[in-house]
Amino acid sequence: MKIAFVSSEVFPYAKTGGLADVAGSLPIELAKLGHEVKVFMPNYNSIDHNKYFINRREDIPEFPVRVGGWDRNVKLYNGFLPNSNVEIIFIDHPYYFHRNKIYTNNWDEDERFILFQKGMIESLQRLQWKPDIIHCNDWQTGLIPLLIKDNYKWDRFFDNIAFVYTIHNIAYQGRFGKDTLLRAEIDEKFFNPPGIIEHDGDVNFMKAAIMMSEVVNTVSNTYAKELLTSEYGAGMENYLKYREQDFYGIINGIDYDIWNPEKDKLIPYHYSIDNFEGKKKNKQFLAEKFGLSYHEDIPLIGIISRMVSQKGFDIIAPIMNDLMKMNIQLVVLGSGESHYQSLFNQFAYYYPNKVGAYIGFNNELSHLIEAGSDIFLMPSHYEPCGLNQIYSLKYGTVPVVRKTGGLADTVQDWNEYNSYGMNIGNGFSFYDYSSSALLQSIKRAVNDFHNKPVWEKIIRNGMVKDYSWKHSAEEYVDLYKKAVQKI
Repeated sequence: MKIAFVSSEVFPYAKTGGLADVAGSLPIELAKLGHEVKVFMPNYNSIDHNKYFINRREDIPEFPVRVGGWDRNVKLYNGFLPNSNVEIIFIDHPYYFHRNKIYTNNWDEDERFILFQKGMIESLQRLQWKPDIIHCNDWQTGLIPLLIKDNYKWDRFFDNIAFVYTIHNIAYQGRFGKDTLLRAEIDEKFFNPPGIIEHDGDVNFMKAAIMMSEVVNTVSNTYAKELLTSEYGAGMENYLKYREQDFYGIINGIDYDIWNPEKDKLIPYHYSIDNFEGKKKNKQFLAEKFGLSYHEDIPLIGIISRMVSQKGFDIIAPIMNDLMKMNIQLVVLGSGESHYQSLFNQFAYYYPNKVGAYIGFNNELSHLIEAGSDIFLMPSHYEPCGLNQIYSLKYGTVPVVRKTGGLADTVQDWNEYNSYGMNIGNGFSFYDYSSSALLQSIKRAVNDFHNKPVWEKIIRNGMVKDYSWKHSAEEYVDLYKKAVQKI
């Protein structure tokens, strides 16, 4: 199959979250399975063209793309995803994409991604490369199915193309006022209630994609089920119920060439499931990095996260004093809401041998925390897929998570699964979103940490799990086939 993969961010060129990791890895795995894949993203000014060998597509002259009745001149640049033959095409328009941030709160945020989507569509025309599948991701690409099926339906080139739409985070939907219809030149018939692009009186890019794509999916089975409920669906639940027969969950994979303790370039000591000595050395290195004394028999708990309530910080904060009474150490890496940043800085100040805090982002340190911690804390209120708990399993770092979304699909509670005699538990989890439930799970983990035969079994159960992209890519190929059959 020919697959066009469209994303507003792609690792390593631009990243704010898990979408970039998916867009940088999944197309490569699809190509390894024998498919022809091209990736499309905006040409942000933060992208280093020299570093990534990105060049102007001189064979495609600059061309006009109409947004809001005005022609905007677009250029194409291209390169290849690292260590692959997957071409990535950058849609270039400096006015819209040469800004300080990938995503802005500017008045023309809708125009920026209307131009990206129309630019992608019209680049296909000029490249004369017709995909079997256009795989759209999140709201920034949500109009593509509607635009092709209506605005560009005059061009028979687009006949028999199937659309797959992936929801990475339903909280961000691309909601704008009705005047966005004019900017995108979308017929008002699609807006008039209950139009496929209208939701609560606004234009909604995500709704348009849900209603117009042949197949819709999200990034874990449990999250797919949660999105059908009013608690998690963020207003999209009824549309997803309407499309339920075409709605699937596929867990994200991870790149084991990057996240693997046997060959991770960013950790000082390598180790494996059969030789664990390097893990102990990484723990000592990590402790010293944060100014903590090293104790092999005291559990070191790691957190790598945005410091926001969605990630569970509103239930971590109330139990910090309880945690300080326990014989544990805690290191945290992240940034976010100022009161959570201040909280961890204060605890690091008052408990200098129990708490270490790094406010900000540090990629090397994130690898070290995964490799050096004994326990990883991830008590999210909701988590579409989550990657750090999967990294933790591979690194022999036992996750403590809330049973939601991808966390529920990847972490099996040791006590729960042992009670069934299955002996496959690889972490600790809890249902109720409360500080008391979180604290109880941490205490269970710490208690089992001191039971070495049990702890070694939990670690081994996690490390043998395979969440590589190869398996997920095969599931996406099945999804593409379903989409093609629906045309």
